[in-house]
Amino acid sequence: MKPILLHAGNPGPYTGDGNWTYLIPGDRPLLIDAGVGHDVHLDAIGAAVPAGPADVIVTHAHSDHAAGAPAIRARWPSATLSKVPWPGRDGEVAWQPLADNEPVPTGAGPLVILHTPGHSPDHIALWHEDTATVFVGDLLQLGTTVFIPASSGGSLAGYLASLERLRQLSPARAWPAHGPVIEEPLALIEHYLDHRRQREEQVLAALADRLATVAAITDRIYRNLAPALQPMARESVLAHLVKLEGEERARREGPSWVVTP
Repeated sequence: MKPILLHAGNPGPYTGDGNWTYLIPGDRPLLIDAGVGHDVHLDAIGAAVPAGPADVIVTHAHSDHAAGAPAIRARWPSATLSKVPWPGRDGEVAWQPLADNEPVPTGAGPLVILHTPGHSPDHIALWHEDTATVFVGDLLQLGTTVFIPASSGGSLAGYLASLERLRQLSPARAWPAHGPVIEEPLALIEHYLDHRRQREEQVLAALADRLATVAAITDRIYRNLAPALQPMARESVLAHLVKLEGEERARREGPSWVVTP
């Protein structure tokens, strides 16, 4: 598995250096993720495969992964655009639906769709069994943790289950949508799981000290955080509280949260 790495040309405060998309050549060239429609990205795709991709699979509907689909369709009208459905977020693109465990033929052998919700409800990874390689979208990223937007479709419980599913496959290499290739994905998964356990303990300790709101808990855990990052930190705290609520270990009382006796 030797994909062609094509940058989407979209650096920014939420995308870091920007998105990687992955082109797998063959009789039906496959592009993983659609970028945002910048000409530099479209031109790079055309330089790699002048006839364009036959298939485009989007890992999830967040704009840095899916917004470029209409531009790809405009330049290469025969391209098939596919993703797991997310009703209300998929826009007007005529997506072909993908399903969990569905095989996708490529020039390097089949990929298997793994539904890995958490970062978003429609998120997928693509597993190449022959090389124990996985394209992880926003499931993993070196140097940081993955944002779980609890107010807009994110689920920490789902994310942790997705990490566990990936761990059971013992991947040897992971290609993320952001950052460099991950050569030790199992170690990163373990780090993520440990980090989330520690964060949960901090949230529970804050609740035990009668810090009852998302804002108060965030201020306790994320000290001296830059103002621009506070909304993301609050979403992370909310994601942990919602997980605890689902486990009946915490509950809401109006705008406040308390530990369940």
